[in-house]
Amino acid sequence: MDTPPTASLETSSQQHEAKPLRRRGERMRAAVLAATVRLLTEEGFDNTTVAAVAAAAGVHQTSVYRNWGTRENLIQEAVVAYTDQALPLPDTGSVEEDLHILLRSTQEFLATPEGQALLRLSVLPGTPAFTRRRDTYWADRLDRAEILVRRGIQRGELRADINPRLVIELLLSPLQIKVLVVGEPLTSDLPDELVDNVLQGVRAR
Repeated sequence: MDTPPTASLETSSQQHEAKPLRRRGERMRAAVLAATVRLLTEEGFDNTTVAAVAAAAGVHQTSVYRNWGTRENLIQEAVVAYTDQALPLPDTGSVEEDLHILLRSTQEFLATPEGQALLRLSVLPGTPAFTRRRDTYWADRLDRAEILVRRGIQRGELRADINPRLVIELLLSPLQIKVLVVGEPLTSDLPDELVDNVLQGVRAR
């Protein structure tokens, strides 16, 4: 947990700093979550402290602690809110089209500084509390994407005996590996190629 500012910082120079804004409710939460993602992207995980987030969002540290309790809680909610907004779940009525949209939007997301920074959080060492929240985050994101595959099974487009989680992992893993491990640029045709190849093995016949 961040340490409070020391008395030595309470100098005349502090008089020139902007006072925290009187944000409350959803406006305050939105400002804090946006500031958290911005700091994670620009300053990295270690520098995304409660004090730094509060200053960037223009709110009091006490407001952040009162609403989130810990830095880990804050970062998890910020990442979930940002990725769910950036990657809405499509529902076109076609599993093929849904998966094409999911893969294309994921690739576009991973091409942004925010997407790359948030993906790198998945391989950073951290406290047990942070690791638990990170595991929960990935499990929830995969569960959410599985909905597309389960819809396809229910509509008879995909075989009923397939593993929905494995299908999603087969589709998303190459994108993540290229960003995290290989460092290769993501080509524009990769999402469609992945979907077409994976669906050949799971499509209902």
